[in-house]
Amino acid sequence: MTDAVIFDLDGVIVDSEPVWEEVRRHYVAEHGGTWQPDSQRRLMGMSTGEWARYLSAELGVDRTPEQVATEVVDEMARRYLAHVPLIAGADLVVRGLAGHWPLGLASSSPARLIEAALRATGLTDAFAVTLSTEQVARGKPAPDVYLQVAEKLGAAPDRCVAIEDSSNGVRSASAAGTRVIAVPHASYPIDPDARRLAALVIPAIGALTDQVVREVGGEA
Repeated sequence: MTDAVIFDLDGVIVDSEPVWEEVRRHYVAEHGGTWQPDSQRRLMGMSTGEWARYLSAELGVDRTPEQVATEVVDEMARRYLAHVPLIAGADLVVRGLAGHWPLGLASSSPARLIEAALRATGLTDAFAVTLSTEQVARGKPAPDVYLQVAEKLGAAPDRCVAIEDSSNGVRSASAAGTRVIAVPHASYPIDPDARRLAALVIPAIGALTDQVVREVGGEA
């Protein structure tokens, strides 16, 4: 049985991963750092504090982690003011599932970007609970954010279905005990081990229906 559905935001509802990559790549180059081939894969799922430390300490950016976080998020906020890249049909999927279960949002975006994205897409009222990894001890792939969202929803994690696009997101949701539906981004395929953790992999968010959720939740 399924008592709640928990969504990721970036890559599931808004196509923001390419924007994050563009902004952080430019920032690293502008501040004396060196972007690595695996940087984007490693960054996906990190909390704000974690990725800011990574850019500062490991990629050689000549700014403190606090400066990195503030300046990168400020640029993302400017981008969102101009345009929030809603994934086609994602708002309809969210609204449809909200008619069947309480929804939570477990995102690695800072809280102010979550608020901006939901406001711009008209989905603020669709979610009973929203939480950023910056509000928990550890970012994804640790299970913290999913565990806290499930608790705030009043649902046992093993009675929640999570919707994720990234390897670290799938690992996080699985470690929390939820059943995971993966919707991989075409530009950022999930790793084989993460694919194995998912109960189901679907090609696009439009394939996510209440029947699919029921089947994954054991309600065939």
